[in-house]
Amino acid sequence: MRGDDLENQGAMWSYVPMEQRIPADHLLRVMRPLVDAVLRELSPRFAELYSRVGRPSIAPEKLLRALLLQVLYTIRSERLLMEQLDYNLLFRWFVGLEMDDPVWNATVFTKNRERLLAGEIARGFFDRVVAQARERGLLSDEHFTVDGTLVEAWASLKSFQQKDELPEPPDDPGNPTVDFHGERRSNASHASTTDPDARLARKGPGQEAKLVYTGHVLMENRHGLAVGGCVIPASGYAERAAALELLGALDRDRRITLGADKGYDTRDFVAASRLLGVTPHVAQNTRNRRSAIDGRTTRHPGYAVSQQRRKRVEEIFGWLKTVGLMRKTRHRGTRRVDWMFTFALAAYNLVRIRNLTTQNA
Repeated sequence: MRGDDLENQGAMWSYVPMEQRIPADHLLRVMRPLVDAVLRELSPRFAELYSRVGRPSIAPEKLLRALLLQVLYTIRSERLLMEQLDYNLLFRWFVGLEMDDPVWNATVFTKNRERLLAGEIARGFFDRVVAQARERGLLSDEHFTVDGTLVEAWASLKSFQQKDELPEPPDDPGNPTVDFHGERRSNASHASTTDPDARLARKGPGQEAKLVYTGHVLMENRHGLAVGGCVIPASGYAERAAALELLGALDRDRRITLGADKGYDTRDFVAASRLLGVTPHVAQNTRNRRSAIDGRTTRHPGYAVSQQRRKRVEEIFGWLKTVGLMRKTRHRGTRRVDWMFTFALAAYNLVRIRNLTTQNA
């Protein structure tokens, strides 16, 4: 199928710069061999997830391919994804459905996805995509960047109520009236009845508070690929705690550098990073305080390079929120949100690997 035909069907472009945009059929044709290799490595784990009795379920390989299409083409619901699979021949080819194969029921699709959640398949998929990038020589082993972002939870502020207070019967069950004017609300005394894992937080002074999670990414600085990621409940120290967790999970055999913004410029984080064999190239926060790093670190040329390269992590967050369906999560609970965040990171890496491979060809 030609790119013009796909555009007429409503297929979306991948997230690449305007001058490098390639038709969607080329995107999936180039990406499919890489996805095939990753799924072959995961095949032994798939066999452990499914029972040998009962009705046949959706093949996990096809389920993951369909989820990948949902992330790549910003399809906001499983029902719309099934509609796309019903008539889009390119999507059918990528997933592995014949032209006359029936499309799955959206409810059955979501139920089968829960089995992948139980098997930590998203983490395995992400790790193998990173391994594919390493085999192609696209990863740096010495220079990294870490940062975090807020992911809006699938819960409204109306659901943020006091923990020890019995709720009154609502005046309108479908859309109850909630008056919290003048009430002091905090995560210590309140919790969301819709998503208890969500926390009330704001991005900065003067901005509105929302129920959110915090998503964190560890990026290598050579080509801007994500090599680690996680989602945890929001807190004042979530970014630094997640950064140390991602550094501890990183497979390395040498000392590395870590670029970060001013939020990571604390004595505890800098000291913990150095204990892990990491040179913290964090931006200095000298507003009414003394920075945790000094000229022994900032005088080296590599520090300036890290400060320049660390800004590329915002490209990952931009893709996740504009394309990868992570501006506002459609799932509840830290485990589910972390699963989808990790899977979306793997999708970003696949697109990035495709772009780099096409440029080098």
